[in-house]
Amino acid sequence: MNLSNGVFEISAVKMAQYPKTDGPPLPEIALVGRSNVGKSSLLNYLANRRDLARTSSRPGRTQTINFYRFPHCRVVDLPGYGYAKVSKRTRAKWGPMIETYLREREQLRGVVQIVDLRHPPSQDDVLMAHWLQNHHIPYVVVATKADKIARGRWLQHSKVIAEALGTKPIVFSAQSGAGKEAVLEAMAKLLQDS
Repeated sequence: MNLSNGVFEISAVKMAQYPKTDGPPLPEIALVGRSNVGKSSLLNYLANRRDLARTSSRPGRTQTINFYRFPHCRVVDLPGYGYAKVSKRTRAKWGPMIETYLREREQLRGVVQIVDLRHPPSQDDVLMAHWLQNHHIPYVVVATKADKIARGRWLQHSKVIAEALGTKPIVFSAQSGAGKEAVLEAMAKLLQDS
């Protein structure tokens, strides 16, 4: 799978704002994860771009559903769940926004759930994995920030994530590129199996 030639298409907070497609609809893969887990960095690395998705060290930066268009699909970055330095009112809006997209978007083919390899999955991570399982939405788990821990500890940390989320994660580093091909292959499989 090739994610070159991607462009930011639109930000949306409700279905009426989702992009419309002339001709056959493009299949979509959604990115979900806690705030500040590295969704934007992952997307930028996969697309070989530094600036396709905006990155921030401040949790809660993504407050809309962001659609990125590629020649054969869209990648959709959903607001981060869990901890974020935003008001409770703003955070409360994210739940329904994310759920509406995941439940009702016909173009959705699968989800990439992103977690931090350094830490056991949070309660929000576990709830998201269970929600995807219960709604029969295909998903893969990508564990980011692998460069922050010794390579010899990747397997140990991966096992903790697999036990909590029900599937073995793909270990990824936006610094070294480790795991890039595996992530692209998993995304291609989500598109093919739909």
